[in-house]
Amino acid sequence: MTSDVKEIYSGGAPPAPAALAAKVRTLAPSMTRSMQRVAEAVAADPAGTAALTVTGLAELTGTSEATVVRTARLLGYPGYRDLRLALAGLAAHQESGAAPAVTADIAVDDPIADVVAKLAYDEQQTLADTAAGLDTVQLGAVVTAAAAARRIDIYGVGASGLVGMDLAQKLLRIGLIAHAHSDPHLAVTNAVQLRSGDVAIAITHSGSTGDVIEPLRVAFDRGATTVAITGRPDGAVSQYADHVLTTSTARESELRPAAMSSRTSQLLVVDCLFVGVAQRTYETAAPALAASYEALAHRHSPRTR
Repeated sequence: MTSDVKEIYSGGAPPAPAALAAKVRTLAPSMTRSMQRVAEAVAADPAGTAALTVTGLAELTGTSEATVVRTARLLGYPGYRDLRLALAGLAAHQESGAAPAVTADIAVDDPIADVVAKLAYDEQQTLADTAAGLDTVQLGAVVTAAAAARRIDIYGVGASGLVGMDLAQKLLRIGLIAHAHSDPHLAVTNAVQLRSGDVAIAITHSGSTGDVIEPLRVAFDRGATTVAITGRPDGAVSQYADHVLTTSTARESELRPAAMSSRTSQLLVVDCLFVGVAQRTYETAAPALAASYEALAHRHSPRTR
């Protein structure tokens, strides 16, 4: 096995069979074309490819045995044998009566009931893919850092900026000092003030948003713990991230742009992060949350004339 193949596999437990399709969708954009052919083949026909040797799959996809092994390792499996076992498990799951695939493509003339059904299915799939592909070791490390942070800065623009604001609001309500920045100038200005013990979180679906990467780079240089929440773990943002939390790269369409498809997975990740921090800081988080509810209670009561 070549040295470059060895470097791809990072160790740890291989993904569960149910996570395989999600892994393919998430990592395919960062693969070479030959690796994509292997990944697409195993995702399209788990049962058929599970019956193939490494040589057989290489011949089927017009690639090499090294490419097949490299793809298996990139998907999180120590070797092709482990990938074949996962494929067999996935095939068995599909044959057990799992719901058939539903297309999420929305046509201009679709009835509104079909739009609801398609969007509901796509959101469900996005959440499942994100949960399956989320590295809980990385998430745990981020929770630990955020729970002990002096302050937490969050960077995001557009739809990702809205997700950042959601996370900041949640953290503030449990007593943490957290601020979301969507203005790139203010983001960098604040990042300059960070130091060791602080946490900076960048949210970017593409992994290449300059207005988000720049403040994260500054925070990284200042010694803060840096986090990237992104759909492209190979993107430029990751080079300045101590921890990377990968979101699902849901398929876009004309009527469902990236801003929609990425938001659902980003919200799941930040909710997991928030709950983890709330658990870790429960003794202070619970009273803080209760106090915020009490302070706002009168705003939710019916007004008397």
